[in-house]
Amino acid sequence: MKAARLVVLGVAVVAGGVAALLAGRSDKSESAPEPVAKMETVDVLVAKADIGIGQAVSAQDVQWQTWPATNASPAFLRKHERPDAINQISGSIARTPFSAGEPIREGKLIKVPGSGFLAAVLPAGMRAISTEISPETGAGGFILPNDHVDVILTRRDKAAEKASGHEIITGDTILTNVRVLAIDQTVEEKNGQKVVVGKTATLALSPREAQTLATSRQMGTILLALRSIVDGGGKSEAVEDDSRRGSVNITRFGVTTMTSPK
Repeated sequence: MKAARLVVLGVAVVAGGVAALLAGRSDKSESAPEPVAKMETVDVLVAKADIGIGQAVSAQDVQWQTWPATNASPAFLRKHERPDAINQISGSIARTPFSAGEPIREGKLIKVPGSGFLAAVLPAGMRAISTEISPETGAGGFILPNDHVDVILTRRDKAAEKASGHEIITGDTILTNVRVLAIDQTVEEKNGQKVVVGKTATLALSPREAQTLATSRQMGTILLALRSIVDGGGKSEAVEDDSRRGSVNITRFGVTTMTSPK
């Protein structure tokens, strides 16, 4: 009986030892958690608040913000490369608007001491020229700065009137896809403004297009036709003109004949 107890006790001790050994091996076999890779970041200069087109950028309008290095464009201003960037761009004029938190790109800024903001935002080689508008000739006031329009000239066709004996009104598209710089003194949409009813529209034109518009204004009435946002952008285009007469006569879209004889 005593020997049987000793045998049972020995078996229990051996079983316990084996269990402890297996438990130790199980702990060692558990894979340690992989270290979390640290994301590489860089400090990028961003707009602290919305910056409108034509607005002078001050040091209070921008700030450094941590940005994932893999998503940082080479065009961004980085603190380790340009630690004095805030002072360097201070006083520059925004050629295009910036949203709050948007990285600052020098290509969207221009620094021209002594120049007005409109001259600064005007693209190189372009001219700003104004023309009178009204709700009837300016799409009911729904044309806003940075929209694109076609410029239409309506005028009396005196040569056709002589032949027909009736008053003839013709309409010609003289410029296409023209960018609107400003309506009166408004150069950007502000405070959710949806309609700008102004008396003057300022357009961005090439020198040749500016001459075409100036000549056409003396010939009849100028109307602006608002283009879809899908059709906007790209280069504006002047319709070919007859330099011998100094008039434009392309893309005629309609003729209205009055019934009263001359």
